[in-house]
Amino acid sequence: MKRRPSLGVLVVRLAVIIASAWGGLALAPALDDSPIVCGAAGAALGAVVVWLEHRAATVAVDRLFWGAAGTFFGLIAGLGIGTAVSSFFPAGGMATVGLPAFLGAYLGGAIAVRRHHDLEGVSALLFPAAARRVELHKVLDTSVIIDGRLADVCASGFIDGVLVVPQFVLQELQQIADSGDSMKRNRGKRGFDVLQRLQRMPGVKVEITDVDFPQVREVDRKLIELAKALGGKVVTNDYNLNKLAELSGVSVLNVNELSNGLRPVVLPGEVMRVHLLREGKEPGQGVAYLDDGTMVVVEHGKRYLGQTVEVTVTSVLQTSAGRMIFSRLREEEPAGSHARA
Repeated sequence: MKRRPSLGVLVVRLAVIIASAWGGLALAPALDDSPIVCGAAGAALGAVVVWLEHRAATVAVDRLFWGAAGTFFGLIAGLGIGTAVSSFFPAGGMATVGLPAFLGAYLGGAIAVRRHHDLEGVSALLFPAAARRVELHKVLDTSVIIDGRLADVCASGFIDGVLVVPQFVLQELQQIADSGDSMKRNRGKRGFDVLQRLQRMPGVKVEITDVDFPQVREVDRKLIELAKALGGKVVTNDYNLNKLAELSGVSVLNVNELSNGLRPVVLPGEVMRVHLLREGKEPGQGVAYLDDGTMVVVEHGKRYLGQTVEVTVTSVLQTSAGRMIFSRLREEEPAGSHARA
């Protein structure tokens, strides 16, 4: 994971550019060219090398390896083709060898990087530590931090590895906390409280990363690109981000889906005790809620508002918003039904 460059790293990078410029100046007499032009060309070449080193920090080691291997074999193939072409067209000079070599190196490296997923088995053998580390990265989005349930899941030990929080997510959280709307401010402050709680948990590692993608504007897209760069997963409870990540080939851990999956199974005919809180949409209905937030609609339950009653489940409906349980008062069932229940 890329960190904010230290002063030492910046000094070394500047030294590389200066050394490249000096090398260009030294080559000026041999090239019979202007020292200023050669020095500028050397500095530009050094800057390109520093930029490549900077970008490499966000790329997984297996992708770097396969990219380099593909470039090497592409270069060899290109040189072979160029040598054969130059024998037929000797007047072409070095271009007949150099151009096929350059194109072969580019093609080999690009194909290897794009198809590195097909080589995951070999990568796991060559880089076992990197393979284990990559699988453990969990990139958090703003909504799942504010939600707060992730902290409870981590406290139970069901999520391991490194929880990655990008700086652009922290900036979005700060904007919410500084909002003029009191409700938004409270949500933003709760998000920071959740992060502090996660950082204090034993066995939970939270890393703040400065990796950014300036060419990408949307935060959701940045999260997906970061997860791709780390080879990790996105943790969210946002439906749209969930679908976008899946379409982009990134694995998702959705807290809402986890919550729905952990709710106890309720079957028609089961008896439960519920506390009626409010009226339902239909006349005479009462509404109660289970501990996990599941809505229970009770027929003819309006007259028992504020009381705890026994009900029998008649049906269960799964909707996009969650699960709804429909029931009737147990006292309204025939005597034989009580015996069977």
